[in-house]
Amino acid sequence: MVSVEARLLVSLSGTTPRTLHRCADLAAELERRRVPLSILHVARTESGPVTAWVRGRAAAGDSVLLHGYDHRVAPTHRAVQLGRKAEFAALPAHEARLRLIAAKAALDTTGVTVDGFAPPRWLASSGTLQALREHGFTLCADLVSVRDLVTGEVRRARVQEFASQSHRTETVRCFALVLAAARAARRGGLVRLDIDAVDLARPGLRQAFLDAVDVALENRAFGSTYGSLRDTAAA
Repeated sequence: MVSVEARLLVSLSGTTPRTLHRCADLAAELERRRVPLSILHVARTESGPVTAWVRGRAAAGDSVLLHGYDHRVAPTHRAVQLGRKAEFAALPAHEARLRLIAAKAALDTTGVTVDGFAPPRWLASSGTLQALREHGFTLCADLVSVRDLVTGEVRRARVQEFASQSHRTETVRCFALVLAAARAARRGGLVRLDIDAVDLARPGLRQAFLDAVDVALENRAFGSTYGSLRDTAAA
């Protein structure tokens, strides 16, 4: 039996001046499908075209999640190499607080309002969760769940990431992700799809992403945002 409770959450990261036209194109494709977008936004102090676009999308009803502060700076305390873009993966609470303070200051400067937090690579340490609560964040989306930081509710759902692969494996991987989106929609709950703006330049990957959106909609998932999850819980 097909569930009517499935909610489709589509997220986009990697918005830069160079990728902005592809981001706008994806947003237009989703609008035609009546699916809102959740934008993973890295806090910036400058107010350029990317920041203006993000503000405009938020005003149009899309959701914005803080996606870290400075992905280039590695945590100083780590014992092992975490890899690029794992800014909050293993931070203790005091280091996470410092980065969140800087990020919130940048958001205030540029006038961007966020609905929650999505850490780089979807990895957040327990110290980061503690710091998020202290700084008034109500939601954190990680790799395998969406956490309500006020009530403590954890909604389990893994992110299906449409990322570049070798040409040999990309087709198989994309096919598997589309099937996974269909299964998740039929089960109900959350269907979480994510893509980096850089990968929108790959026609096959972009089309597979839109195919996953379409198949989720065909299985009665309805477009939603991360921000609306918290609003629904509060209501």
